[in-house]
Amino acid sequence: MGIVHSSVVEASRDELFAWHTRAGAFTRLSPPWQPLSLAKESESLKSGRAELRLPGGLTWIAQHDAKEYDPPHRFVDYSAALPLRLLVPWRHTHTFDVVSEGRTRVTDRVDTIVPGHFLRSTFVYRHRQLADDMDRHHWASTLLPGPLTIAVTGSSGLVGSALTAFLSTGGHRVIRLVRRAPSTPDERRWNPDAPAADLLDGVDAVIHLAGASIAGRFTDGHRRAIRDSRIEPTRRLAEVAAASGQGPKIFVGASAIGYYGPDRGDEVLHEQDPRGDGFLADVVADWEDAAKPAADAGLRVVHVRTGIVQSPSGGVLRLQRPLFEVGLGGRLGAGTQWLSWIDIDDLIDVYHRAVVDSGLSGPVNAVAPNPVRNEEYTAVLASVLHRPAFLPVPDFGPKLLLGEQGARELALADQRVTPGKLLDRGHRFRRPDLDTALRHQLGRFKTDEG
Repeated sequence: MGIVHSSVVEASRDELFAWHTRAGAFTRLSPPWQPLSLAKESESLKSGRAELRLPGGLTWIAQHDAKEYDPPHRFVDYSAALPLRLLVPWRHTHTFDVVSEGRTRVTDRVDTIVPGHFLRSTFVYRHRQLADDMDRHHWASTLLPGPLTIAVTGSSGLVGSALTAFLSTGGHRVIRLVRRAPSTPDERRWNPDAPAADLLDGVDAVIHLAGASIAGRFTDGHRRAIRDSRIEPTRRLAEVAAASGQGPKIFVGASAIGYYGPDRGDEVLHEQDPRGDGFLADVVADWEDAAKPAADAGLRVVHVRTGIVQSPSGGVLRLQRPLFEVGLGGRLGAGTQWLSWIDIDDLIDVYHRAVVDSGLSGPVNAVAPNPVRNEEYTAVLASVLHRPAFLPVPDFGPKLLLGEQGARELALADQRVTPGKLLDRGHRFRRPDLDTALRHQLGRFKTDEG
């Protein structure tokens, strides 16, 4: 029983061990399809303990074994909370062996009663995440003199939690700008309506992600929340960044491909193309313009125009996956509308590049290089999940849920967007095709992968 999974990572043993000691390592290695959440990260690989929440109110305690701690060679954790330690005994040994200069064999050995084939996808995912993250940080090190201090709004959201974990494991200091009272030294109180003048002192870059969810029925109240949570808070944060003599030189703001409007058909959309029409196009144009004070003050400003993010932890995939798993999935409307998507880890890489690449500025299309029509998306998702998809959803379905405007601008939007600036700069996508992205995010790897 249990599993032994091993792979060679292009990084030194010291680098890899240090990566595992940093905040965010557990988040980066946690498969998003699993029904658990991190309640408390371990403060030490030597003797700390991580707390995980499971369905049914259960708690999993991963206790690190001080007797087995041998940096940079090995660390061990085991299940320490009743009743799970009796029901599912678990001992996880992590070892790091030098293969050659700059190459290390990482091995996970889990001793448990759980059969190995149930664990395989978890460790394929973990090892890929580790290798890909190290590759991105190695690339960034060729552009940076050292780690940065990066302030992030919206750090608890789908993108923010993944991004902050990626940055901190890469050695950067992350300052979370939060609306509540700070609870750690790496948090600062941020009032979106009146941010403090010294909010960004000592910060090299700010990444502004905060904003009310766009998903929902487009009522007057919902539209107002979308605008009010974006335009003025962005303007005020940009003004603080601009006025701070000890503040950031880089301002990266979330944006959206809604800029291009919902009905662009087969037109291939680049960053320099004109904006479209509709509510979201208006919001995005004003949202990006709100960062003008930072640009006028000489900061490098990047607007990350994000496509449809692929993650089972949130967004469209989180809603669609349960339907497809029970065989109730199908195309939306005619299915011919273009869907410009992006794997969540590729989106994290775009934000990372926006910070470290001095040649990147202005709007940047954060989409995969291979958009698909809705009918193709439906077919690929059904294939990955090994389920049929023969129940098309007529147009009136989204209209009932989202209203006429919401359906047109969200569920039935037709946008064929290309990541022109990223491709021009030779950006490498981790998962440029939909099948590979969905298999990784849902843990549905092929038998020859791993």
